[in-house]
Amino acid sequence: MSWAITNPAMPSSDIINRKRLLATLAGETVDRPPFWLMRQAGRHLPEYRTLRDKTRNFLEFCYTPDLAVEATLQPVRRYHPDAAILFADILLIPDALGQPLDYLAGEGPVLEPIRNADGLTRLSRQGIHEHLSPVYETVTRLAAELPDDVALIGFAGAPWTVATYMVEGGGSRDHAHTKRWAFGDPAGFDRLIDLLVEVTIEYLDRQVLAGAEVVQLFDTWAGALPEAAFRRWCIDPVRRIAGALKNRHPGLPIIGFPRGAGQSLTTFVRHAGVDAVSLDSTIPLAWAADVLQPLVAVQGNLDPQMLAVGGSAMAAAIDDILAQLGGGRFVFNLGHGIVPDTPPEHVAALAARIKQKA
Repeated sequence: MSWAITNPAMPSSDIINRKRLLATLAGETVDRPPFWLMRQAGRHLPEYRTLRDKTRNFLEFCYTPDLAVEATLQPVRRYHPDAAILFADILLIPDALGQPLDYLAGEGPVLEPIRNADGLTRLSRQGIHEHLSPVYETVTRLAAELPDDVALIGFAGAPWTVATYMVEGGGSRDHAHTKRWAFGDPAGFDRLIDLLVEVTIEYLDRQVLAGAEVVQLFDTWAGALPEAAFRRWCIDPVRRIAGALKNRHPGLPIIGFPRGAGQSLTTFVRHAGVDAVSLDSTIPLAWAADVLQPLVAVQGNLDPQMLAVGGSAMAAAIDDILAQLGGGRFVFNLGHGIVPDTPPEHVAALAARIKQKA
């Protein structure tokens, strides 16, 4: 394998003092809220589109460290956020497990679906980390190349969301196949979730060993589940992942993003073992400040379409978020990822406005 395990200790106090994101997640007071943006590396940048054209497909892009490193660094050069997030994809785990995966223009990810427990025999953990070694190499190189004040975030998809793609064979509005398996054969569905929990622990562990300082778990479809199922297949898997990672890396900050969870976020932050929770754009700011912020750091939650619009409307929305959440443990971000037609100058204006608060 070409990647190197550096096995760093968790950040020392001098590193935390240099990096606003780490300081905020550790409960320290900073001069202004740190910021980074989901999908800050991506199609809204013309230099990203040029880079993307150098590869045959998206998987090749993710598995080519030269390109993944460059994609991660592009928004850092433009906007100098307080964190860079590894350029990769949440479906690299099913790909590494042997589930056929492709990305089709205009359709997104397409997988050969697994619809019941018998289909799990098509998956194999053998050689998974050799398959994912380009990702670990990317993390190692980023840890060496990022500016001293920019934290490095590793990530993975949370098991429920990754499972929905594996079962549906791609994106879905109602997750019907996944729910029918989960509700109809919960023990069989647990086998898939258990596999994803175990592999995600190993995957994120190796990202941290390679130099990631924070990890985020993206549970994009968490809001699709009723309360009891949310506890079983969203909260419990994240709790198991967070606990295992913190046993291996005491002090590792972990951010959870159960998108669409609404008021179930309270249960999530009390039981999932995360240090911060990312808020989608529907979460009321006053409620988040009163209920969630005393428990964990909060991250969010500007509507990505507001960023696309820009101007005075965006400025007012930024100021409102900072006024309501900026007095506590807070990381400025979007409620979801940057949309592709967002003008880069709007992102630059957002960065400048937040930095003015120092």
